[in-house]
Amino acid sequence: MRAVSLAVVVLSAIVGAMGALPAAAQFPTKPVKFVIPFPGGGSNDVTARIAADKLHTKWGQPVVVENRAGAGGNIAAEFVAQAEPDGLTLIVSPPGPLAINKSLYRQLAYNPDDFVPITVLAVGTNLVVVRPELGVGSVSELIALAKKKPGMLTYGSQGNGSTPHLTGNMFMNLTGTKLIHVPYRGENLVVNDMLGGHVDVFFGTIAPVQPFYRDGRLKVLAVADVRRATEVPDVPTAAEAGLPNFISTSWFAVVGPPRMPSVLAQRISVDFAEVLKLPDVQEKLRAIGTEPGGSSPADTAAFIKEETARWRDVIERNNIRIE
Repeated sequence: MRAVSLAVVVLSAIVGAMGALPAAAQFPTKPVKFVIPFPGGGSNDVTARIAADKLHTKWGQPVVVENRAGAGGNIAAEFVAQAEPDGLTLIVSPPGPLAINKSLYRQLAYNPDDFVPITVLAVGTNLVVVRPELGVGSVSELIALAKKKPGMLTYGSQGNGSTPHLTGNMFMNLTGTKLIHVPYRGENLVVNDMLGGHVDVFFGTIAPVQPFYRDGRLKVLAVADVRRATEVPDVPTAAEAGLPNFISTSWFAVVGPPRMPSVLAQRISVDFAEVLKLPDVQEKLRAIGTEPGGSSPADTAAFIKEETARWRDVIERNNIRIE
């Protein structure tokens, strides 16, 4: 009886895979929806729309970008988790819903591990940014000042649990310093308050900082990555600045609902990779401070797993929780 049952399971799997093949070959036959877990106008939204525009042409079907903001990205993630696994509803997500929230929130209405990885759309780097009035010209000088004034320097972020918030905690763990976190509702608000002298440090992305770095109103001390950023090539990496383990990237990955066939994920991944190679797409993505991606589903899964472990360590070491 057990052998018969096993044979039925195997046969069902084969039939399911055979059924997925023609579906992947014909994909898509209807409009595709990209669900964005944050409001329109931000880097997540802009990045998704750059890809959607080209995929609309390639697929011959509308690609609708739908913003479902709230709860740190959990509202959008839950919506996609409940969608049909036909590839017509995908989430284009930053680290939160896919790699951070599982450790950050005590309870989720979805399991991030159940999503089907497709590709990493784009990757950016986070920076160590200070207002010039602090009088520091390097990461080592910032660390020295923070140790001289424990609990007196402030750093801003887009809110509790955001990547810049957790990056600040990573920085403090590595340097033995104490900074005061000031949460905002967007990175532009952090930058505005830095310009006004109300926030000292920002561990954020290049896009909102770059214009003010160019005119000298903000100072960038390091790139929190293993390689220098093309947008600020004169800025050292964290390793060059003396913090080799200080790595914090901002990224956007595309995943599908649970139970989406792997052959369909592979087909969609190839299509993303093709449009991400287009010169005008690469130019647009780099203009907002990101490098084009285009990874395979397997590489995307490995990348998300690595990022999940990185941020889980920070969250657990600092006992950060959101109810």
